[in-house]
Amino acid sequence: MKALLKVMFTLALFFALTFVILKATGLITVEKIKFWLEEAKNTDPLYVAAIIVALLFADLFVAVPTLTVIILGGYFLGPAAGAISAIIGLFFAGICGFGLSAKFGEKLVSFLIKDRDKRDKAMETFQNHGPVVILLSRAVPILPEVSACMAGMTRMPFIKFLLLWLLSTIPYATIASYAGSISTFENPSPALFTAIGLTIFLWSVWFGFHRFVNGK
Repeated sequence: MKALLKVMFTLALFFALTFVILKATGLITVEKIKFWLEEAKNTDPLYVAAIIVALLFADLFVAVPTLTVIILGGYFLGPAAGAISAIIGLFFAGICGFGLSAKFGEKLVSFLIKDRDKRDKAMETFQNHGPVVILLSRAVPILPEVSACMAGMTRMPFIKFLLLWLLSTIPYATIASYAGSISTFENPSPALFTAIGLTIFLWSVWFGFHRFVNGK
């Protein structure tokens, strides 16, 4: 387990570093995202959808406030178009992370874990628990990207990964987009309560899974 956590921590550290850099430079902020979406809506709603898709896809490479982007997508586009845009962006981020890691991830794992037996054990551990990690990954920022990369590194069957990724993504994006669609900047309560509720629910299930694994 320690070897697996080492790999996942390294990936998480990379994504966290991108967040720190963006925060320090101010290249992407919630205020800027709102401004971009407002300007895009005044031009063509399709530009709003394109920005949502691009931001959520970019989350694979730089840490973007995913839930905030999805909620704003629902606010500017409505529940259906907002959810579809979010699902498309997250879909491409997931398969890209899986594909890149399947092709290049083995080198990283070999670099971090020199011992072959420990490396095989780490991969086996993720193969056993990876599906649940992917399903519950939205509980923690950065974990979705890490889980997608780990699925690629451990050679999880692509169809299996895709199904798990969509099962994790579609309800999350749909609920968050709907919350955004019934919220306003003057009354953001639905979006705030939804964000809190989603986090608490996913954390509760994650905690239950952790207790179950440790109790074995």
